[in-house]
Amino acid sequence: MKYTAEHEWLRVEGDLIVVGITEHAATALGDVVFIELPEVETMVTSGDEVAVIESVKAASDILAPVDGEIVAVNDKLVDHPGLVNEDPMGAAWFFKIRVDDLAVLDEFMDEDEYNELIG
Repeated sequence: MKYTAEHEWLRVEGDLIVVGITEHAATALGDVVFIELPEVETMVTSGDEVAVIESVKAASDILAPVDGEIVAVNDKLVDHPGLVNEDPMGAAWFFKIRVDDLAVLDEFMDEDEYNELIG
């Protein structure tokens, strides 16, 4: 797993990068009540706002961590946004991006670096 400064986690599955938010982010948000996901087949650029997550405390944008194509979204989150609070690092992934080169992940933090950031 890799991590962004925006509290997203990135996991490789084949030639795809799966994106979700960290447990730290889910805890900070509180009870998640709404999620808006991107459209499949959308081309995104790193830093683009691609999803919205709303909780009882705040609304936040989920940013594209890399350039690529959204190839799948986790529709379960639309009907059950609380899954983000229950399993943020697993079942509550947001979307999958196909990238040209997985080496782009080298730019992100590993677990130790992320733990130091939130420390």
